[in-house]
Amino acid sequence: MNRPAPKPLISLDEALARLLAQTPRLAGVETVDSFEALGRVLAEDLVAPLDVPGMDNSAMDGYALRRADLLGPEGLARALPVGQRVAAGHPGGPLAEGTAARLFTGAEIPPGADAVVPQEQAEALTLPDGRAAVRITVLPEPEAWIRRRGDDVRQGATVLATGTRLSAQALGLAASLGRATVQVRRRPRVALFSTGDELVMPGSLPPEQLPRGAIYNSNRHTLRGLLQAAGAEVTDLGIVPDRREATREALRAAAEAHDLILTSGGVSVGEEDHLKPAVEAEGRLDLWQVAMKPGKPLAFGAVRRPGAPGEARGAAAEALFMGLPGNPVSSFVTFLLAVRPVLRALEGEPVHAPRALQVPAAFDWPHPDRRREFLRARLDAAGQAHIYPKQSSAVLTSAVWAEGLIDVAAGQVIRAGDPVPYLPYAALL
Repeated sequence: MNRPAPKPLISLDEALARLLAQTPRLAGVETVDSFEALGRVLAEDLVAPLDVPGMDNSAMDGYALRRADLLGPEGLARALPVGQRVAAGHPGGPLAEGTAARLFTGAEIPPGADAVVPQEQAEALTLPDGRAAVRITVLPEPEAWIRRRGDDVRQGATVLATGTRLSAQALGLAASLGRATVQVRRRPRVALFSTGDELVMPGSLPPEQLPRGAIYNSNRHTLRGLLQAAGAEVTDLGIVPDRREATREALRAAAEAHDLILTSGGVSVGEEDHLKPAVEAEGRLDLWQVAMKPGKPLAFGAVRRPGAPGEARGAAAEALFMGLPGNPVSSFVTFLLAVRPVLRALEGEPVHAPRALQVPAAFDWPHPDRRREFLRARLDAAGQAHIYPKQSSAVLTSAVWAEGLIDVAAGQVIRAGDPVPYLPYAALL
């Protein structure tokens, strides 16, 4: 029996370019409370309706004054009467010549003042007539400790652009503009299922009762967690039996109300691997051999929505399909490097290559692969990268122990002390 020639390997960069070129941005915008918008992607530009801060204010607890009053014959020996006390939210009056104003952080600067002196550089006094006064011990620089109106944001400026994923600090910035709600992209809806009669869900059988050849379904938990961490709405369709019609039924059900169908394993040419022909029957499929380790096999395509014409393309007519390798580390790494960018593109977030840190290697890698490799690694207190001793794609412990990936170019030999590119998990999620 003649087997088909293996497909040529494509680079990870080429695979990503193909994925993103076929990923539509989701239609649909939601208005959500700013308190509930963490991790969502903006669907509007946030334009400042006001200056921030809205008035000149003090950056310190201290005293507002005119520097000229400290530059006369008495200089720093002069005691300045304290003519007013200004707290945040309570505007003061103009600063009289030869006086100081006691004020607190955030308080409005009295008109006429040109510097603030922190209270640690001032000595509080009482004048013979009983009035409060202050003697300044350090001559302030002009504008010292004054935050001018609009120092942070100018009215009319775009402070957060469409496509920005909202962090906690971005939400704080939106709140400083008075925004109680924001318009965001709809979250991607992802259907997740597993195929394989060998898979057993944890809890259904104790370890001592597992049949020969059976394994617990770890990928389902890993991928569900990664999808949730990425902010997707996940529908878990469970384990689909190794039967073609059952697989086609699962795909049709998943395509009806989801943007992406994600699976792991089962996409090959074996007689018991029904996912490939099922996807081809219900839509379209490309099988790629990506020049990366772990994670060489990657399937990408789409499944027609019920009722959609067979030739129709796009988000309205089909759900995207991605099939990941079955080995647990392979599916984990492939998700980070391929699925996560697709989810970003669906939400309309700009997709950029993750920025690697250049760190010294604390290991030797004398026998490189012909493929680009991603080694599970973490940094020590000195910033050196250590790799897990077992880099097999079946060793899920390595992904838990690690805090990132070392990106090793094809054929690259590494010696201890060499600089290597390190991708923290946080940069990939």
